[in-house]
Amino acid sequence: MDKCSFCERKRSEVDFLISGATGFICDECTSRAYEIVEEENKDKKKNNKFDINSVQLKKPVEIKKFLDQYVIGQEEAKKVLSVAVYNHYKRLSVPEAGQDEVEIDKSNIVMVGETGTGKTLLAKTIAKMLQVPFTIVDATVLTEAGYVGEDIESLLTRLLQVADFNVELAEQGIVFIDEIDKIARKSDNPSITRDVSGEGVQQGLLKLLEGSIVSVPPKGGRKHPEQNLIPVNTKNILFIAGGAFDGIEKKIARRLNTQVVGFDKTEREKFDKENFLQYVAPQDMKAFGLIPEIIGRLPVLTHLNPLDRKVLRLILTEPKNSIVKQYIKLFEIDDIKLEIEEDVFEYIVDKAIEYKIGARGLRSICETVMTDAMFELPSKEIKEFTVSLKYAKSKLEKADIQKLKVA
Repeated sequence: MDKCSFCERKRSEVDFLISGATGFICDECTSRAYEIVEEENKDKKKNNKFDINSVQLKKPVEIKKFLDQYVIGQEEAKKVLSVAVYNHYKRLSVPEAGQDEVEIDKSNIVMVGETGTGKTLLAKTIAKMLQVPFTIVDATVLTEAGYVGEDIESLLTRLLQVADFNVELAEQGIVFIDEIDKIARKSDNPSITRDVSGEGVQQGLLKLLEGSIVSVPPKGGRKHPEQNLIPVNTKNILFIAGGAFDGIEKKIARRLNTQVVGFDKTEREKFDKENFLQYVAPQDMKAFGLIPEIIGRLPVLTHLNPLDRKVLRLILTEPKNSIVKQYIKLFEIDDIKLEIEEDVFEYIVDKAIEYKIGARGLRSICETVMTDAMFELPSKEIKEFTVSLKYAKSKLEKADIQKLKVA
């Protein structure tokens, strides 16, 4: 009679038996064994000491080459980010300085760039190659403690989750704070009323950015007030902030003693009016609404250039994860060979420039063009499909173009 070698239940009493060399195991014993192994592995991960020296250290040039595969253009930002990440690894690999030795401070970064220029993509691409915990958090959801929204400590909650609650591993991680400009205070004048999503949040971020021991709620603070807090030292956590800083160009222009429009000949030769962000300085960040203390704790300042026609065209097809390659792969899964005429690429780029929606908008336009084909073709006996300029124009003109425009 066939029966489970572990619980000794007969075949008729279980869903199925798996046969082995000398016996059988039932489905329930298999599931229970899997749960035990998983729990044991979790405990091992928590108890294992993290050794940063075991991480393969990539040189800045190698890091930038990796970024080049996924991000087109933005040479300056990629260089700054590569150096910062490399220095972060080096800093962690050096033993803590003695009394007479030099102690290396961390250099948190802030990236300034228009929407759709690649700030978040740079952060996500760095995450692909890193072997330290990495998380992206949105500053727009943060508020002062006691108000509706997420507490500042929730940034570290997500980092802990990525590190599988290995505190030592999380303390060597990197946090990307997106939309940092959205927590700028509303005016330069201090207010007697609370700015719960502006200056108050900046003040709360100070202790995280500089380095201190923060009590972190492992499940988030609002819904589980009874949980035990986990102390996390942020001294070795690298923070990268990014934001569009919409309108900062006017503050830069004012500092440069000129105007956004109306140049004379000498000024036109001196400044590039198409890209004021390249002249961004800490005082412009202060004028925008970031407090001096937080600017001092984000010492590395870099900018992302606006995307011109040439770069937008390359973004469509060149990167490893380009939009067009993704669509070709999607159709390939349904055994359909997708081809797109060259004129279509130029048309999509023209529309992206017209609507001022950056690289992110390329995806929106492509989705509008391709939706009907992705809906209909998997049900048809079609092995090849070519997107012509006439087809792309008809789909885009039929769609509600206002959805694609950025206000």
